[in-house]
Amino acid sequence: MLNLSNQRVDEELFTHYPLKTLRLLPQPGSGRRLGRWMLGLLLIGLAVMFLPWQQNINGEGGVTALSPQDRPQTIQNAIAGRIERWAVEEGQFVKKGDTLLVISEIKDDYFDPNLPQRLGEQLGAKQGSRTATDTKISALDAQTTALQTGLQVKLAAARNKVRQSAFKVVSDSADLIAVRKNYQIALDRLDRYEQGHKDGLFSLTDLESRRLKVQEDYAKVIAQEAKLNVARQELLNAQLDLNTIRADYLEKLAKTLSDRSSAVSYRAEATGEIAKLQNKISSVDIRRGLYIVRAPQTGYVVRSFKAGIGEMIKEGESIATLQPDNPAIAVELYIRAMDVPLIQPGRMVRLQFDGWPAIQFSGWPTVAVGTFGGEVAVIDAVSSVNGKYRLLIKPNVQPGDQFWPPQLRVGSGVYGWVMLDNVPVWYELWRQLNGFPPSLQQEPNEEKKK
Repeated sequence: MLNLSNQRVDEELFTHYPLKTLRLLPQPGSGRRLGRWMLGLLLIGLAVMFLPWQQNINGEGGVTALSPQDRPQTIQNAIAGRIERWAVEEGQFVKKGDTLLVISEIKDDYFDPNLPQRLGEQLGAKQGSRTATDTKISALDAQTTALQTGLQVKLAAARNKVRQSAFKVVSDSADLIAVRKNYQIALDRLDRYEQGHKDGLFSLTDLESRRLKVQEDYAKVIAQEAKLNVARQELLNAQLDLNTIRADYLEKLAKTLSDRSSAVSYRAEATGEIAKLQNKISSVDIRRGLYIVRAPQTGYVVRSFKAGIGEMIKEGESIATLQPDNPAIAVELYIRAMDVPLIQPGRMVRLQFDGWPAIQFSGWPTVAVGTFGGEVAVIDAVSSVNGKYRLLIKPNVQPGDQFWPPQLRVGSGVYGWVMLDNVPVWYELWRQLNGFPPSLQQEPNEEKKK
């Protein structure tokens, strides 16, 4: 106001004509109430700072099966072939042993429809050959025994003949000595008769008779010497016959044993060929059973990698994917390497599945809504391709918790939190601001890891 007039109107204005704007202005007591509210919020914030906060390690992953046999598998054919007929459709439920695919042969070695019969005939012929060889070996064994027996008999007879010849040589030698002795006596008598004839004691007739006797004894000596020489020659011949018999029989035995060895070798070769034929027959029978590709276990045909009729497939080539029925559901989470030492099997885990909305307070799992409980079952010993370590989580439903949804499918996305120890909220904020890892009250138990 300029106060140009002595008449004051401000008192009347505020007293008799109050303005609406002035009435709406805050009174001095509102500031005090605001201060009380801020002080209360500050006290509540300080109290919250000392509340327990459960530390956790988060990770992402997907739904899988705990057992390898329950995970999706590719069906492969054992032999090469040409597709003749598909017996299933994608997404169809099949039981173990059901026909999935029928293929036909593409190798010319197995084109003959009567191949098993042909191989059976070859096997019979080879078995007959082996039987004949066994008979030949038995005959050669008998021949060897006969030759050994004949050798012993012949050698005994030859040795007897040698001994007889030796005895004859001894006998003829004795006779020669006697004949020579008689001849010497006859010579001595002839000398006495000649002396007596000179002295007139014997007549000429007696002397001539004695001379004739000497000639006869000398003839006997010559005959006996010839007989002894014949006996000695017979002894040499007998010894030669003995050696000849031994050599002949040894040659026959060697030939028989050689024939037997050849027969044994042929029998071994025939046995090997029989084994090969039997193996081939079994392989042909098994191969013909592989023309039908069957389901290895009960499940769903997810996807086929081959299409159409007449398409060629190689040995061991993937044909389709099969998802086993009712797998033991588990979750695989991938965490950083720096967090692996803080986790051991048995740690509790909270899980949030894709498609199931949830409100998660990671530090206060008891107030979370829509999450599911789990337990660390396996920690990989090596890192995965992405440099993170994989955790296998199995269901662990606590009292008051809900079971895992039965609609879960292998491959669905999952977000999880591995629960650690409790710390104050202020410590957790301080740790997060400084980028420190979570802390543990004690070192993880190594026995649980194993």
